[in-house]
Amino acid sequence: MIPESIQTWQMTEPGQLVKTRVPMPSLGADDVVIKIAGCGVCHTDLSYFYMGVPTVQKPPLSLGHEISGTIVGGRADMIGKEVVVPAVIPCGTCELCKTGRGNRCLAQKMPGNSMGIYGGFSSHIVADARFLCPIVSRGDTPLEHLSVVADAVTTPYQAARRADLQPGDRVIVIGAAGGVGSFMVQTAKGMGAAAVIGIDINEEKLRTMTGFGADFVINPKGKSAKDVKEEIKGFCKERGLPANTGWKIFEVTGSKPGQELALALLSFTGKLIVVGYGTDETSYMLSKLMAFDAEIIGTWGCPPDRYAEVLAMCLDGRIKLGPFVETRPMSQIAQVFDDAHHGKLKKRVILTPDF
Repeated sequence: MIPESIQTWQMTEPGQLVKTRVPMPSLGADDVVIKIAGCGVCHTDLSYFYMGVPTVQKPPLSLGHEISGTIVGGRADMIGKEVVVPAVIPCGTCELCKTGRGNRCLAQKMPGNSMGIYGGFSSHIVADARFLCPIVSRGDTPLEHLSVVADAVTTPYQAARRADLQPGDRVIVIGAAGGVGSFMVQTAKGMGAAAVIGIDINEEKLRTMTGFGADFVINPKGKSAKDVKEEIKGFCKERGLPANTGWKIFEVTGSKPGQELALALLSFTGKLIVVGYGTDETSYMLSKLMAFDAEIIGTWGCPPDRYAEVLAMCLDGRIKLGPFVETRPMSQIAQVFDDAHHGKLKKRVILTPDF
């Protein structure tokens, strides 16, 4: 049943949240109305809310782009289906979309940013059915847990695909204990990486990753890049692995220290994949890329046609969601934002509607 209006938490301006109702938009031929089961809280939401990073749709608007739910209206053939809503929805017709790069479609829509005033911290959302990821069978996985597939899990998968990650590869994840980094580690191992090294300054969460895909972990706090390299060499010597060639490095933090460490670790025939976003500038002698025959690759989002592959990894156990997420009522959104902003959360929080 389609409600007359949508209940939602809106950002009226950076730092301000208001519980309100917004109009139900008119539906196009392929549009469906989704009753939201859960919406994950992402660092991107915090950057809009606390740091003044501009949104395409100016406030007031509802944030939230990690969404799962059940279709309750619109296209008759879709009603009743459970779905994940992609965080990045392409137009499907431009040159980038037609050449397989729809994840960076310049006309893309993103819930909680560029889909008008509508986002996931709401009771419902309208989306184009053509780009949704159907959930055929989820077993005992809660529907709300699958909301994080929309960004926290598909972003690492797209990064791995951009790196051409193959079984037997050697991987370093900088920011391995974070909300995206923990899934980057699991994705790399789930895709067959022979060795995964996790690097993070959060000692407690970093050690946890040894049970979820990390073969070796390093806390770089108080250490130089040279110190970190020596620890990697020690690990490689024990395993009989090459220490200075062929590593695929995923920088997930977006921080200047993380990026500088990633650049320092990039060596012969290696690849650095930039996953995290930050505003600080870093410097690097580009001629090293020539000397190393190395690559630096940027990655953005994930095209919707790859969501099914990621969902399968989550449902068959290669990627564990439960240990890394927790649910809280959406009425606690202000407290959750504050806790996340001050680094108090141990897991990625999924807010469930309780209007």
